[in-house]
Amino acid sequence: MQKWVRWLVLGIVAIILLSVAYVIFNFVFLNFFVNLWWFDSQNLKGYYLMRLFYRYLIFGAVTLVLFLIFFFNFWIASRYLGLSPDSCVMPDTAENERKTRRWMKMIQSGSMKIYTPISVFLAFPISVPFYERWEQGLLFFFGSSAGYRDIDLGLDISFFLFGYPIYEFLQSQLMMVFIFLFAFLFILYFVENRLLCRIEEVIPKGAKIHLAIVALIVVLLQTWGFLLKIVELQYVETHEPIFYGPGFIENWIDIPLILLTTFTFLGTAVSFLLFFFKRKFLKAGVVFAAFFLIFLGVYNTTSLHESVDKYVVQPNEMIREKPFIETSVASTLKAYKLDQVITDNLRVTQNLDLEKNPALQDALSNIPVWDRELLDEVYRQLQGFRTYYSFPDVDEDRYTVADVYQQVNIGAREINLDDLPEAAQNWINRHLQYTHGYGVVMSPAAQGGEEPMTWFMRDIPLQSDYGITVREPRIYYGEQDYAYAIAPNDIGEIDHQRGDKDIMTDYAGSGGIPITTLLRKLLFSVYFNDRNIFFSTKTTSRSRILLRRNIVEAVNQITPYFLMDKDPYIVATPRGMFWIMDAYTTSAYFPNAHAYRTTDPASTFYGKDFNYIRNSVKIVIDAYNGTVMYYLADPEDPIADAYDRIYPGLLKPMSEMPEDLRNHVRYPRDLFAVQMAIFAKYHQTNPEQFYQDEDTWEFAKMSRGPMNPYYMTVSLKAGDDQGFILVSPMSPIGRDNLRSIVTVGCDVSNYGRVTVYSFPRGQQVYGPSQIEAQINQNSLIAQQLSLWDQAGSQVQFGRMVLLPLEDLILYIQPIYMISAKGLKIPELQRIIVSQGELVVMERTIEECIETLQKMLAMRLERIQRRFPAAEDGVLPAPAPPAPDIVPAPGTGNEAPMVPPPAPDIVPAPGTGNEAPMVPPPAPAPEAETEGQ
Repeated sequence: MQKWVRWLVLGIVAIILLSVAYVIFNFVFLNFFVNLWWFDSQNLKGYYLMRLFYRYLIFGAVTLVLFLIFFFNFWIASRYLGLSPDSCVMPDTAENERKTRRWMKMIQSGSMKIYTPISVFLAFPISVPFYERWEQGLLFFFGSSAGYRDIDLGLDISFFLFGYPIYEFLQSQLMMVFIFLFAFLFILYFVENRLLCRIEEVIPKGAKIHLAIVALIVVLLQTWGFLLKIVELQYVETHEPIFYGPGFIENWIDIPLILLTTFTFLGTAVSFLLFFFKRKFLKAGVVFAAFFLIFLGVYNTTSLHESVDKYVVQPNEMIREKPFIETSVASTLKAYKLDQVITDNLRVTQNLDLEKNPALQDALSNIPVWDRELLDEVYRQLQGFRTYYSFPDVDEDRYTVADVYQQVNIGAREINLDDLPEAAQNWINRHLQYTHGYGVVMSPAAQGGEEPMTWFMRDIPLQSDYGITVREPRIYYGEQDYAYAIAPNDIGEIDHQRGDKDIMTDYAGSGGIPITTLLRKLLFSVYFNDRNIFFSTKTTSRSRILLRRNIVEAVNQITPYFLMDKDPYIVATPRGMFWIMDAYTTSAYFPNAHAYRTTDPASTFYGKDFNYIRNSVKIVIDAYNGTVMYYLADPEDPIADAYDRIYPGLLKPMSEMPEDLRNHVRYPRDLFAVQMAIFAKYHQTNPEQFYQDEDTWEFAKMSRGPMNPYYMTVSLKAGDDQGFILVSPMSPIGRDNLRSIVTVGCDVSNYGRVTVYSFPRGQQVYGPSQIEAQINQNSLIAQQLSLWDQAGSQVQFGRMVLLPLEDLILYIQPIYMISAKGLKIPELQRIIVSQGELVVMERTIEECIETLQKMLAMRLERIQRRFPAAEDGVLPAPAPPAPDIVPAPGTGNEAPMVPPPAPDIVPAPGTGNEAPMVPPPAPAPEAETEGQ
């Protein structure tokens, strides 16, 4: 061969080998090294290796166990195959005879060359499902007692959360393994022996015992499967919509049938095994088999169930199902952590005196009149400054501003590279210069109409007239879909603008992965499929590549087993800015608990079915460094406790969270919505009431849909400090009046404390939709809104807020005005306030309260003149309206209103004031309102 041909061949071979090596490295090792470096930057290198180790440890251990099962049984079978080379029919040729004898000796002796590959071949595919469910296996091994037991079976809840899913899976897999093994051994003992040898020999006793043991294991596994069906009954939905879980039929028909089926099945199996060895008990086996088939048939048909349901259950359904309804209610409340709800009663009065009601005076400065959706546009228009800055979300929080506990709206000014001008869409700008957002915008939740926006934090560089400081305002990690960035670099990063000049900065944080070597630059070029990383000359010895900068992506990369809330929120502290995220542990295996399903795509839990949930983990992400920290918020959650055992050191106690962050932890809105959706029915702990379904609630309604829970800062009871809470108004199902207000605490002192404030069922309390109807039908409001519409502006109603105090409920409806031309910046124009019967519209809430107070005072004075015996503050019904007081709808006050009401005082619609009112001889007694 000529020399050049040899070199050509060697070159081709080298190219092929290098290509193969590149492909293998790219698809096998590259992701591993990038992940390893990234987890190391998070100080989680050991955690990452532990997760890999666990995964392959489970797979390897299961494969080894299955291999040993197969190999051991094949080796035992080889001892009793009964093959005799001298007595078998051999091929004609001497060579074939020699080979056949050698193979037969290997089979008889249990040769490793025969049984090892067969055992591996059988064990490997069966192990794959265990590899796919490796994390569920870890929960089983590391899970501990939950500390409370199931009501029906008396088993610890951890059995259902961790044990039952694995037992069910193991039973089905092992059943398949041993049935296959039994069939294979049967072939070896009965078929292969007769095919290879023409002698009639009795099967050795040891072979019979071997087959019997394998058959007995199959029987025991099937028995285990029958008993697991009793556990499966804890999740039946046949009694929906009345209640969830097993009822009379399951407990008195299905469970006895399962036990009888199990007993007769065992009797059948044991009888036939004895017959196989002793040639006895055949009749007993036949009898057991007959009864087994009868019980199995009855269990799997519906005739008996339908008959019992028709003639025993339905005629006395309440009595028959009462204990099972109690179990279902108690289990469901426990599963959603609603078993310790505090109940209280509210009786609504009209105490609007700010001096006598200091809680009302304190609450006025924290009423959230701005909608997050509208405020996002205000922030973008007034504080965006550049096209590439955006506010992905506006959050609600509370801060101490000038020594005042203040509810605020806050939004992070993040960078959105897709909004860069087209001419600036190049690699250097996207990855080297435009690398981060800057600062936050903060404004008070309470504002007045036609007032300029108050800013607690604003502008670039960050400014505050209220003493709020942030040492590091730059945002490198956030909610946007960030591309990777290389920082610091020789070009410099654009920080902010001062006049026409760009102020540059260099990243000095610990986030990202150093790319100080050509090898790393090459690897990241391959990883991102971007050659510019390798060929760029603008990197320095301090350059780091910042990747996975979307905080949701980063958290899911670290802990994919947690369910993440969709609403992370930014917290500004003197140390810097941090994101806080809520993580949930869920399960579909809590016994007797109603399952939650939602059809709302915007919900965190869309597409998730579960009947157990805990907000067990709080996650903090440094917006500058990208460091992710996990804190265990609910140590009583058995699932979170199991993960803490699996990955020691990952979940830190809440006491280790810095105080300036712990003060901003809040209860998740989506979790509270889930709890209220369940509690709407399951608050009826009395089984008779639950069965009759007479007091089921729903979220209070408005024309735009149900009212979602919202955050407020308020003191609901006299003497209590103001607290940050979530509020959810609830109405009777199918009705519009208000039935209760449910709150949950967000501050450290009362975090997670759910309180239900119910109203007397004989007292009319207006619901949001009823107040909305009064507003929409009022002629004065309609006239004013029409004037604004004619002036070229668009009027938009904001979110109605119910302000519950000790003996008062105020309904607050903000009115926004948006210009029909030019910049569409929403402006808070007016605020409508109602205390149920009277409706007023002013520029501020304080003015509305003063007007309402005057109206009530005039009304009380008039009533006391007519009814001298009336106590102070007690308004008998019906009562004549004062000239400028808005009477409630349907009161029958026919007298015309003279003089007409003041422009900003809004009378309630439907008064029917057509004739002078003649006072009744006595105040009418309170009548029970229908539907409450």
